Amino acid sequence: MSLDEERAKVAKALLKIKNRVLVFSGKGGVGKSTVSANLALGLGFKGKKVGLLDVDIHGPNLAKMLGVEDKKLDVSADGIRAVEVNEHLKLVSMSFLLSDPNLPVIWRGPMKMKAIQQFLGDVDWGELDWLVIDSPPGTGDEPLSVAQLIPAASAIVVTTPQEVSLMDSRKAVAFARRLELKVLGIIENMSGMICPHCGKKITLFKEGGGEKAADDLGLPFLGRIPFDPKIVALGDEGKSFVDTHPDSEASIAFMKVIEKILSG
Repeated sequence: MSLDEERAKVAKALLKIKNRVLVFSGKGGVGKSTVSANLALGLGFKGKKVGLLDVDIHGPNLAKMLGVEDKKLDVSADGIRAVEVNEHLKLVSMSFLLSDPNLPVIWRGPMKMKAIQQFLGDVDWGELDWLVIDSPPGTGDEPLSVAQLIPAASAIVVTTPQEVSLMDSRKAVAFARRLELKVLGIIENMSGMICPHCGKKITLFKEGGGEKAADDLGLPFLGRIPFDPKIVALGDEGKSFVDTHPDSEASIAFMKVIEKILSG
């Protein structure tokens, strides 16, 4: 199949998807996949039909975090079927294609581009309100492929409060703007920690840096998500944090971010 035919398939699939958003960061370790998973789940709680696409080819972990790592992608007459996480959320990830999760994926850029094309063009996503795309850190092949393949895509940049992360988040914003992605805003993740013993917030990595960066760059600040140890534990168990702890400060923060995204 020619490149034009591949692009035509992607364009046809995207006609059924109302909103497409790339979640990425300038550096690793900022909790971007956790943010992507909880945003997708939270949008589902709002009654939206959501697809979650994990384009981290080398380190896919959303299937584990959402408790569906034992599932496989099925094939139907309409294409590849995404794995259903719940009635509102579908997931496609490289991890569903790996025979052994412990083996590395050793691919160059063109192979990764091809895989992302297939995730978009060959998957029967159905009618979606939102497609949330979780990208690996940095401004390399995967976010570049998404930007080139998905017209009118938007972006959310995830950062932590410390300056070393903020420096890279500014590069991520510059990347998005150069590729004409609409930046919906910046999320400050790990903005303080909720003490599991007393319930008070402890400032681990400073606070407010993400909001300042958004202000400096003329972007909306979507909110700050505190670090909660239960997010880590539940992610390892494949359980939804925003579902199991809806009244926690972090879950409330996630839902406020979602309300801003939907109202924007």
